[in-house]
Amino acid sequence: MLWASAISTATDAAEAVSEAVEQVAAQLGSRRPHVVFAFATQAFAAEHASVQARVRAEWGDALLFGCSASGVIGAGREVEDAGAVSVTAAWLPNVRLIPLHLESQALPPVYAERIAWQTALNLRDAPDPQFVIVSDPFSFDTEDFVHGLDRAFPASTKVGGLASGGRQPGENLLILGERTYRSGAIVLALSGNVRIDAVVAQGCRPIGEPMFVTNCHGNLLRELDGKVPRDVLSELYERLNQRDQELVGRALFVGLAMPGERPRIQAGEFLIRNVLGMDPQSGALWVGAELEPNSIVQFHLRDALSSAQDLERALLAFQSERKAEAALLFSCIGRGVGLYGSADHDSTALKRRLGELPIGGFFCNGEIGAVQGMTQVHGYTSAVAIVSSPRT
Repeated sequence: MLWASAISTATDAAEAVSEAVEQVAAQLGSRRPHVVFAFATQAFAAEHASVQARVRAEWGDALLFGCSASGVIGAGREVEDAGAVSVTAAWLPNVRLIPLHLESQALPPVYAERIAWQTALNLRDAPDPQFVIVSDPFSFDTEDFVHGLDRAFPASTKVGGLASGGRQPGENLLILGERTYRSGAIVLALSGNVRIDAVVAQGCRPIGEPMFVTNCHGNLLRELDGKVPRDVLSELYERLNQRDQELVGRALFVGLAMPGERPRIQAGEFLIRNVLGMDPQSGALWVGAELEPNSIVQFHLRDALSSAQDLERALLAFQSERKAEAALLFSCIGRGVGLYGSADHDSTALKRRLGELPIGGFFCNGEIGAVQGMTQVHGYTSAVAIVSSPRT
């Protein structure tokens, strides 16, 4: 396989697309790509026709897959809140590509039989495909969808992100082939001579110790190890240094341990969810997830240093004997310059750990990737699809 990536910040959409396409074509040489990933910032969303037209003019038989976004990533550069187009293309011999556009109402229930999901997606004859997913956050239940995919294809990698930039339904744009959509999700299923591994960095570090949920109702956390959460936090706060005490007030999260027996739960093995507020009378906490009695949770903090260290940890934990050919980076709009103070942080970390390789993607309104084998929709996360050939 051969991958190439480019990005352009030309002020005119047509010019930006042409510039990026020309750079990618030069990198591919005589190879004609089978798939082109194109992401345009919201400033160019109204001119999506020029994106499609230019790609078709250069590579008429390639599958176009992309969306509008608040920021885009290409050639290892990250551009936010400015006009930019990212184009990443791949020549993939002996790889089957199956594009899908889906709406939530056309999908089976989450807990339908595996065959029902495979039939609904028209993937009954696709052996263990790998999935790249881009969805609209206003119109598509991405969390139910990825849980259904886990049932239908438990051995498959699922990775991607939610389109960003739009502030209300109908403003985000999804591009698939020659068509565009303002709702639902676009999915690319890949099978054959390709492997996709997902690395998920949630950007938080644990504080305190894991505790059992001893009383809860829905997303209301009433007791931890028999204690009121407010008291637990007060005791924990007194043991923290000044820097972490300041973070508790503005960057406190709760980590939910995933089901399964483990001797000790390590950093990165929790599903991170927001702390939404505290009930002033009872001291209970509202969190951004449904809770289960006797489950294990641990409080977490997030800042630039924690996010950087978590990405390094996740990349170090990734072990592969295959050479990475490319990466698709789906990074939260809460990361980037706003978090780190400078551009290209996560792309630079990828190149440092994986070597110089084409990197494309966008800044998302939610990121898709697995934690302990269960695919989830995350926030403040970078989900990375690392692409390689199983024959190398």
